[in-house]
Amino acid sequence: MEVGSTQWEDLIIDGAKELGIEVDRQHAHQFAIHGIELIKWNKKINLTTITDPQEVALKHFLDSIAPVRWIPPSSSLLDIGSGGGFPGIPLKVVIPSLSVTLIDGSRKKISFLKHIIRILRLKDIDARQIRAEELVKDANFAPVFDVIVGRAISSLESLVRMASLLLAEEGIIIAFKGDVDQKEVNALRLNTLDKVDSATFDHTQYSLALEIYKLPFIQSKRSMLILRQS
Repeated sequence: MEVGSTQWEDLIIDGAKELGIEVDRQHAHQFAIHGIELIKWNKKINLTTITDPQEVALKHFLDSIAPVRWIPPSSSLLDIGSGGGFPGIPLKVVIPSLSVTLIDGSRKKISFLKHIIRILRLKDIDARQIRAEELVKDANFAPVFDVIVGRAISSLESLVRMASLLLAEEGIIIAFKGDVDQKEVNALRLNTLDKVDSATFDHTQYSLALEIYKLPFIQSKRSMLILRQS
């Protein structure tokens, strides 16, 4: 490992505690390997605009594991638009029983993801160069996922509608956002920011909750929208 990996690990372990999540030294070590490789590959491939090691640790890894308590062990999880592997790979590391599929439309990003999967020696995880719109048409994948996550999303409603076609019965959709866009929230018919409500997509009913949190140390505001099939 390169010099500085221990500092990465300590930052991730301490930050996770602030979020109420236990990350052990081995998992933090895997995060550090992933992060160092991300920065190295980013010099040739556009994987992230965040290149400061501390910001990578906080804004990528800690943000990725924020929804841990919502994800049942042994679930099948789909990460739509995984990019540099977030949130799918960190979630796989801290919940090893997950069966994970990472998808992205970029061949170069998929090459990076396969590299990380290999060097971390992760099992029951795959990276595929395919878009969600194409995955929906594959009879082998729709609807089979217990949990679907999306972090690099442009339209919240589009993500939910697409994910609903790939979601198994009683599955969960988790959409990551920065600050809350009230117009997007209204589009999902969420009438309050701190209570559970419901929404209906393609005649399927969902319970809907919004969780707001701050990233440790930098106090950057984040939010997650959680939809569970009722």
